[in-house]
Amino acid sequence: MSWKFCVGLLLGLAIGLGCRWLGIPVPAPPVLVGASLVVAMTSGYLLADHFLAARPARHRHHCGGPSGDTQETRT
Repeated sequence: MSWKFCVGLLLGLAIGLGCRWLGIPVPAPPVLVGASLVVAMTSGYLLADHFLAARPARHRHHCGGPSGDTQETRT
């Protein structure tokens, strides 16, 4: 387990404790089902990003890039 993961868990725990102690609405769902939904959405996003990043870009020639030039303006 990396130290960044541990720091993230501790920071989340501290934010949750602080919100509960000070009576501030928590910036996350307060029930386990809602928290599980957030974890599932994050996992799906990371999984899709992993598989989509492995595929070659098929429409790269339509992108303007940093200069903003498209294929039509280059000719």
